[in-house]
Amino acid sequence: MKKILLLLVAMFAFIGNINAQVWDMVVTHSDGTVQVIKASDVKNVTFQLPDQNADQVIIKELYTTGVPIENDPKNFFQMDKGFILYNNGGKTAVISNLAIGILDPYNAHSVANAWYGTGATEPSYVSQGWVPAACGIWYFPNSLIIEPYSQVVICCMGAIDNTKTYPQSINYANKDYYTMYDPESGFKNPKYYPTPADVIPTSQYLKAVEYGQANAWPLSVTSPGFFIFQTKNTTPAAFANDASNITYAPGKAQNKINAVLKVPTDWIIDGVEVYEKINESKSKKRFGSDVDAGYVMQTVKLGHSVYRNVDAVATKKIEGNADKLVYNYQYGADPSHIDAEASMKKGAKIVYMDTNNSTADFHERSQFSLRDK
Repeated sequence: MKKILLLLVAMFAFIGNINAQVWDMVVTHSDGTVQVIKASDVKNVTFQLPDQNADQVIIKELYTTGVPIENDPKNFFQMDKGFILYNNGGKTAVISNLAIGILDPYNAHSVANAWYGTGATEPSYVSQGWVPAACGIWYFPNSLIIEPYSQVVICCMGAIDNTKTYPQSINYANKDYYTMYDPESGFKNPKYYPTPADVIPTSQYLKAVEYGQANAWPLSVTSPGFFIFQTKNTTPAAFANDASNITYAPGKAQNKINAVLKVPTDWIIDGVEVYEKINESKSKKRFGSDVDAGYVMQTVKLGHSVYRNVDAVATKKIEGNADKLVYNYQYGADPSHIDAEASMKKGAKIVYMDTNNSTADFHERSQFSLRDK
């Protein structure tokens, strides 16, 4: 309401050919309080939709594993990570202050997870109602709007057409994609963050706050604990820049290398716990059951991703879907056997599993869905 009143006053001043520099804007709020603002202090007036249906947004797919390099079997290309957010419901989702984090330790199979005390069955922070976001966070500078049963692609690094150099990689040169690109934050390693493709608008660049020590956001290739969250009564930048929100794992030196951000669990919208398949027995849970009660496994260096299973019952209930669903899914072990990507191309509306248990909700996919023909 405040912004609407400001805009009306500004418009009347313009129409009446009044010099706004000498006028004050008087705003009366719904509670009766009055605020006086100098017109010269108002740079512009914009409108913003209120937050709504954030709980419908899920992590549909996460790709971190890298791809083989042709004629170089000993190495692989890993600077093309990305993920997809999806509106899993029938109403438009609007989310302000949306941020992305990764858990400490970076890998599920780290030799020493300092958050586990002797004989503990879960990390110490779980009972305290927060999670440790490692190194830095990324955030959307503007509200993110996702239409029903639609998605948003976010490139974590290498926001270019990587297929020109690495044919099995990803082409992120798309005007609709978002990208993590903020060299001023400290995440500026040019190998990870080449200048994004010209077709990606700068308004779709995510911003970052680096409170750890790295020149690239250390999203695990093998086994990330990945989550999205929405700050309450503050912005992601203000929250992450507040030193009182920084802490350190028990027994670790209190320096930038070990700094983590205490993100309240009730701010988390969605999270996925990933284990490297060959290290399942060595891995420890980092999320509590309130975020993710299970985990999904993946194989690295082959271009694989982790992808949501289709909720077949809910998907089939949507009117008009029956004739648009494509079966005989070939990219992984989805119990529904529905090829979600092919079905969406035919106009189907897909509902994905969302039980807060990645063991039931996800499967390993043989290629990032952006590569589907």
